Amino acid sequence: MPRVSPPVHLPLAVPDGKAPLRHRIAEVIVEQIRLGHLRVGDALPSSRVLAAELGVARGGVVEAYDELAASGFVVAVPGSATRIAPGADIAARAHTRPHPVAPDAAPVPPARTRPAPAVVDLRPGLPDTALIAEPSWRRAWRRAASAPRATGSVDPLDHPELRRSLAVHLRRTRGIAVNPDDLVILPGVAAATRVLAVAAGLGARDVAFEEPGYHRARRALITEGARIRPVPVDDDGLPPQLLADTDAAVYCTPAHQYPLGSRMPVARRAELVDRATATGMLVIEDDYDGEFRYDVSALPALRSVDGGRDCVAYLGTASKILSPTLRLSWLIPPEPLRANISEAVSVCGEGANAMSALALSAFIDDGSLTRHLARTARTYRARRAAFVDALRRRTGDLEGVRVVGIDAGLHVVLRLPDGLDDVAVAVTAEQLGVRTTPVSVQLAGEQGPRGLVCGYACLPESAAEEVATAIATAVRQTIAG
Repeated sequence: MPRVSPPVHLPLAVPDGKAPLRHRIAEVIVEQIRLGHLRVGDALPSSRVLAAELGVARGGVVEAYDELAASGFVVAVPGSATRIAPGADIAARAHTRPHPVAPDAAPVPPARTRPAPAVVDLRPGLPDTALIAEPSWRRAWRRAASAPRATGSVDPLDHPELRRSLAVHLRRTRGIAVNPDDLVILPGVAAATRVLAVAAGLGARDVAFEEPGYHRARRALITEGARIRPVPVDDDGLPPQLLADTDAAVYCTPAHQYPLGSRMPVARRAELVDRATATGMLVIEDDYDGEFRYDVSALPALRSVDGGRDCVAYLGTASKILSPTLRLSWLIPPEPLRANISEAVSVCGEGANAMSALALSAFIDDGSLTRHLARTARTYRARRAAFVDALRRRTGDLEGVRVVGIDAGLHVVLRLPDGLDDVAVAVTAEQLGVRTTPVSVQLAGEQGPRGLVCGYACLPESAAEEVATAIATAVRQTIAG
């Protein structure tokens, strides 16, 4: 008898419509959960199998699974399968959706039914795009539109303008000295992670990974055949002493550990680079929101630590500083991997949009990005302070509840007692009008911390008290059972 249930195969049919394919696939799966055809713990088919059954591109299924995982409906188990998460059935029956619904696609509420409260979306990774200066943004896109048309090839030396602009930006903001020819432009951090996995030959090899950690990067490594070895983080991030000699690589987020928010101190950064240098281990440094820090000094990127050039692959992204819709990330591979990157990019077929790259380059070159970062940092600092203060007031009397990860980035975490079901808290909070992300959906295994990841970038200061009250109410209701 098998120790775990096999994947559930259902006769799914994805409806036609204007919504993106990933949304439609995710909605169909949520509907199967609501109807009871998929239950908590059931394994979904692999992305390849489901794509073949539906007759769609595999990328749409991967993005749908990512969307479901980010919303807490599923949990990706390394080396096993993607399974229906605890509480997913409750969320599905409550008509919780894995993504915002366009107004013209919203279901008509039943007669005499009290409408659900408007949802305040606190999911992490959503910057406030309204803060982008319109004149500067339009000027950048006009400049991009006037440039010669790109060939559309997939080559590490594509996008020379953006690579030159980023080389200057990274030196000024992150202390990383890099030649433009060493930068590779890719359509997202997950794509960059897949390219690294191929270039470094991580298939069927152990990769130490923060626990909890960024689920999309974990999934990208698993997709390329890597064996994820979860390493529990502490208040200073990933402990280098827990790395094993069998680890071919380690993935970490030292600037603002995702999701718990710790900052890796300088001594630990140096220790991690020394360990990697001595063992030949690849360090994947995901600097996803390193530009934002509050009331604390800047810490050097792992890439800029002595020895980092030979062992650290640096990943950055435009999704937090401007908008996820740009789908632009940048990779600086370590010296030993540079020769392999070109073939890996070709194998993965990961090409970034040329217009977006030109527009970002123009936005950097005329100083607009520098001004944007200064403006948003002031706004985010004020929003963070209002939200953190409100959370502390509303939850201060609850034992085992505290706010962490407040020094940097665009989100904080409300840590909950380890025995509390954070998925249930998130479901209740959404019923009260606030959407958050449970920490437990970022875990590779069953054990680990519990909490709510709350992005505050789009939360006005005037709404902080009301939102904090709803979250505190959800916690109290879950504790009371």
